[in-house]
Amino acid sequence: MIDGNRAPPTALHSGNCGSRSAEGAAALTLCGAPLLADPTGALLWPAQGVLAVADLHLEKGSAFAARGRMLPPYDTRATLERLAGLVARERPACVLCLGDSFHDRRASERMDPADVDRLRTLTATADWVWITGNHDPEPPQGFGGRVVADLTIGPLTFRHEARPGAVGELSGHLHPAAAVALGGRRVRERCFAHDGAKLILPAFGSFTGGLNVLDPAFKGLLAPGFEVLMTARGRVYRFPSARLAPDRAR
Repeated sequence: MIDGNRAPPTALHSGNCGSRSAEGAAALTLCGAPLLADPTGALLWPAQGVLAVADLHLEKGSAFAARGRMLPPYDTRATLERLAGLVARERPACVLCLGDSFHDRRASERMDPADVDRLRTLTATADWVWITGNHDPEPPQGFGGRVVADLTIGPLTFRHEARPGAVGELSGHLHPAAAVALGGRRVRERCFAHDGAKLILPAFGSFTGGLNVLDPAFKGLLAPGFEVLMTARGRVYRFPSARLAPDRAR
């Protein structure tokens, strides 16, 4: 069992998100905004009723299958079911999808009709915002919601790709993951990564995986001494960057 600095449960007292999100979540503050890192990989801003997820990559499985790599064709359904459960639990006023929600421009054409209906039902439950990403610069129409390049709410700006020097920024794109050595064994899981000025969300999609936060791709985006909030077994665990390990050479 992971026995790092497990974040204590944090109750929600305001906003439009439900209090059941308290169990296992980790509290953090970004530019004065109190946020919650949820074990599902979603980011909650209870005071604003905001729920944010990054990198759903819907229909990634079917895209790989078209190239001869046979993956189970259930990633879209699994991702939407997890997202639907989260939305039902939190009842957010606004849902922000931080880009790469669809794996490619033709993803919607490959979706099962039941998944299409499920997504349309979901987008009707809140002010649903599709932020454009590099995989979906023009998210498909017909699913509801609105499309923007980025969105600023109070002190925070939500976009797909992090920008060096940005403050109050929440992004996705890099699919952060972290590795730590605990009790003689190595644990590697998806994570949130933040330095108090910006935060990078883990990928929410079922087939998305993760890139180690010590990879050069993260260089210059987070200040030295940043922190990760690792999601594992229904909890969120805090680790300073000094505790992290690079991936093993293959």
